Amino acid sequence: MRQRTLPLTAALTTALLTAVPALTAPPAAAAPARHTDDFNGDGHRDYAAFSYGTATRYSDGGGVLVTFGTAAGGPGTKTQFIDQASAGVPGADESDDFFGEFRTAADFNKDGYGDLAVSANGEDVGSAKDNGTVTILWGSPKGLAGGTTVPFKGPKGASGEAVDLATGDFDGNGHPDLALVRAGKAYVYRGAITKSGVKGAVTVLDKSDSHFHATALISGKVNTDGKTDLVVIGDVVTDTTLASDAWFVSGGKTKLYPGKTLRIESVKANGGQAERGGDGVIADFDKDGDGDIAIGTPVYDRTKGRVTLWYGGASGPSKSARFTQATSGITGTPESYDAFGDAISAGDVNGDGYRDLAIAAPGESVGSRAQAGGVHVLYGGSSGLTTKNSQWLARDTAGVAGDLSTGEYFGHTIRLRDTDRDGRADLYVIGENGSLVLRGSTKGVTTTGATVVEGDTVRGMLQ
Repeated sequence: MRQRTLPLTAALTTALLTAVPALTAPPAAAAPARHTDDFNGDGHRDYAAFSYGTATRYSDGGGVLVTFGTAAGGPGTKTQFIDQASAGVPGADESDDFFGEFRTAADFNKDGYGDLAVSANGEDVGSAKDNGTVTILWGSPKGLAGGTTVPFKGPKGASGEAVDLATGDFDGNGHPDLALVRAGKAYVYRGAITKSGVKGAVTVLDKSDSHFHATALISGKVNTDGKTDLVVIGDVVTDTTLASDAWFVSGGKTKLYPGKTLRIESVKANGGQAERGGDGVIADFDKDGDGDIAIGTPVYDRTKGRVTLWYGGASGPSKSARFTQATSGITGTPESYDAFGDAISAGDVNGDGYRDLAIAAPGESVGSRAQAGGVHVLYGGSSGLTTKNSQWLARDTAGVAGDLSTGEYFGHTIRLRDTDRDGRADLYVIGENGSLVLRGSTKGVTTTGATVVEGDTVRGMLQ
């Protein structure tokens, strides 16, 4: 899924210092990495954030700042910065290449080290300016080292910009595959994918409905057949309607199987497109063994925002539910520019075995402070995601450090991840007045022990 940032939010600067990562002994046998984002193979999840460098090294075209994880579960002090000036990485470090802007991880070559696929949407290709490329950076005992260009498979003259990336074993053959969106279509590159290139076939997912324009991807297991499924989000543009749909594509042994479509939102309009559908996650909120699809749509109803749940089943997604700030049990009132659902993340916050959902409303006014922002947390249960005992967390919540101020957009980037390894997901929140981690507990997110963290730590967490 894509790493999104609210357009009104100012770019945050990188503050971490670069250090050489400790050498790690390679795995005893060539087995896939336990964590797809464990780039140095030490058994700990790492953090990969888009950056223009560190305090000691600047990149014209952008790169990836890796912060290596530790045995304690969180980020450590060892970092690495890799860009197109790094040894073995294709291309050149040129202004505005945006190398690493969109990222997704998998152990593509199954050598025990996580690899990172990254876009460079400002990269020139031949005489085509800003045509864009995708590169896989390879994991190693030292971290990411060298890269391989993913071949362009679009029609002649089409843009090579990749506006979203996702991974999964869509055909169930044991090799990770790479999915990406280019020029309104979704492409699936079948594994094996190795340092010498893509070995499998490339499938183009293009709806027969010519009005559908793909903008984002969500990957995960919606049913229990063992294969990864794909949800393609796209704009639907006609002479009278501007809308967005979620298109379910089931994984399959020999091919992908296009399935149901769910309308996410719709307005009356004349032409144009705006990447309206947002993005999402797949998680099992009702613990029935099937993954459920959660999609945040911040543009809904004049940017008041909405979240759509599309519940999984044996034959794919079926029933759906919608949540807004007008839904009973959710704090607040829907207002233009609240952007409810601008960012969402799933995890088991209270350790009851049901996945829960954090939902950002970064444009929410808090008191007299416009666009101060905050985060809702909704909890899973036997009947699915519910508003019972839902939480609202903002700068004026007791125990949340930092000043409540206008235009902070607190929560424009959020993640749920169990970094202290107590079996409960912790909530990471980016704000302009400092980023925080709020710990999970049996009673939900707690502000007790709230800790300030680097913004790059949160941005570097891959869903």
